[in-house]
Amino acid sequence: MPVLPLIDLLLLSGWTSLLVGFVLKVVYLTTSYRPTLLTLTPSDFLEIAIAAMLFAIALAARTWVKEQEPAASAMRRRDETLAAWTKLNAPEAGPMDTPRAREPGLGDAPG
Repeated sequence: MPVLPLIDLLLLSGWTSLLVGFVLKVVYLTTSYRPTLLTLTPSDFLEIAIAAMLFAIALAARTWVKEQEPAASAMRRRDETLAAWTKLNAPEAGPMDTPRAREPGLGDAPG
């Protein structure tokens, strides 16, 4: 399951909660009316925003650490090296374009 959409959702909910809390706080400060949204006050929205953003940061950090594990990193390097070697020695490169053909004596005509 990809993690990036979940991180994006947590960040979106955090910023949205922060914006709603800010709007409620502005109404609190400018009028005598004390609005709540689903019985949540501006400080509740601030706490929700903090929690959502901390979860997003923790999930991103966990994903990054998982990618940096030695076994996964070694497998990724091996796969990248194998892909580069395969591309370098591809048949469309021609027989004289390979690294082995460029070594002295291998591409020379017998003489």
